[in-house]
Amino acid sequence: MTPFVSIIIPCYNAERWLAETLESALAQTWTAKEILVINDGSTDDSLAVAQQFVTRGVQVIDQPNRGASAARNHGLRLARGEFIQFLDADDLLAPDKISRQLAVAAQTGNEWVLSARWSRFTSSAAEASFPPEPLCTDLDPIEFALIKFERNAMMHPAAWLVPRAVAGRAGPWDETLSLDDDGEYFLRVVLSSRGVRHVPEARSYYRSGLSESLSAHKSEAAYLSAYRSLDQSVTSVLAAQNSPRARHACATALQMFIYEAYPKAIGSRQAAAVHIAALGGTDLPPPGGPKFQLASRLLGWRLAKRLAQFR
Repeated sequence: MTPFVSIIIPCYNAERWLAETLESALAQTWTAKEILVINDGSTDDSLAVAQQFVTRGVQVIDQPNRGASAARNHGLRLARGEFIQFLDADDLLAPDKISRQLAVAAQTGNEWVLSARWSRFTSSAAEASFPPEPLCTDLDPIEFALIKFERNAMMHPAAWLVPRAVAGRAGPWDETLSLDDDGEYFLRVVLSSRGVRHVPEARSYYRSGLSESLSAHKSEAAYLSAYRSLDQSVTSVLAAQNSPRARHACATALQMFIYEAYPKAIGSRQAAAVHIAALGGTDLPPPGGPKFQLASRLLGWRLAKRLAQFR
């Protein structure tokens, strides 16, 4: 039986890129699919752009602005597929991305999540170079989580293809989160599966460098969301394995949050520091180049980071 795939595209003010994203979804060589655009109260012409594709089979659902996670959850409720492909409204898929992943799923079954190689780009997918990524390999669930924490690694949403049964066990997206809602969600997904099967021939493209993107605006609210996402992820990992390595990896991820958030998010950084101490601490040095490392040794990493911000 041919698996049916639901491609869920949350959209908020993405009129400049949405048509290209929809073309990449329609171009998938896997024909047993549906494409659902959830317009999350866009104030630009995103809805009009999406509606131009209705005659080609794209389903367009309009809802008041509630955030990307709420849009994805709405898509999940409507989706009929046995596999779920999340696709942000400015990202792209290679035409055979889903087909290649489903070829592996046919061998492994519906208890594994499938990942793809991914690369950042700014204006054209031709820019993509696909450098090695720590998570782009076959991994069991806890190893995925620990590498993610230890190496501050990520996998962007479109790289995944998720069996519906696994998504059901993982539960919905957390609609109270904004920044790093995807990191928290897909960690739960992986921990709810038998593991990750990486498909290097499958490729996806992550549009980066947009000044209007949520990740580019690190407000206090955004940092609070990032901390809550991390805190919930730590809880999930320790529930799966409370080993010395797992505790150290969790402490390392929390320390990275402190480095990245400073000097903002005082309350969240203080909570993270308390949690790190309870986990036994970490030896993670502050990230930065040779000049920053020298300044950190002479002045301390906090002052070195403040000075670097004025350069």
